[in-house]
Amino acid sequence: MPLKQLVYASRPFGYDDLALRGILAMARRNNERDGITGALVCREDLYLQLLEGRQDRVEAALKRIAADDRHTELKVLISDDVTERLFPGWAMRHDPARSWMWSPAAIAAGALDRCSRADVLDVFHRIAAEPAEPGSAAADPKGMAGCPHPD
Repeated sequence: MPLKQLVYASRPFGYDDLALRGILAMARRNNERDGITGALVCREDLYLQLLEGRQDRVEAALKRIAADDRHTELKVLISDDVTERLFPGWAMRHDPARSWMWSPAAIAAGALDRCSRADVLDVFHRIAAEPAEPGSAAADPKGMAGCPHPD
């Protein structure tokens, strides 16, 4: 069965560590239940998330995400059928924003509206290729490691 890979961007509303922890806990719980894997990049001006799994479950997750009032201006950047997961075993990898990503000024100026599909996917390919930093939430296999995902 083909997998759906979806990437969206949104703007945080009331961003803080407590909100981020809540988002990650809910995402990990729901994603593990639904067989969804992916990664979330969070910073004060941007949420950038990749979700992958069965199409119906990814679409249901996106509906829940779109209804969440902790962010605004949700925009789907990529929605593709894929044959394999980029983040197998990660119910939701959290990755801090990297210096090689778009700057806050670039995001404010509309960088995501001008970037290509390949540019967006490159962010997640780079994250997937990097080991999680020791001691980070991304390195914690508890709550992160996915269960078997029925595809």
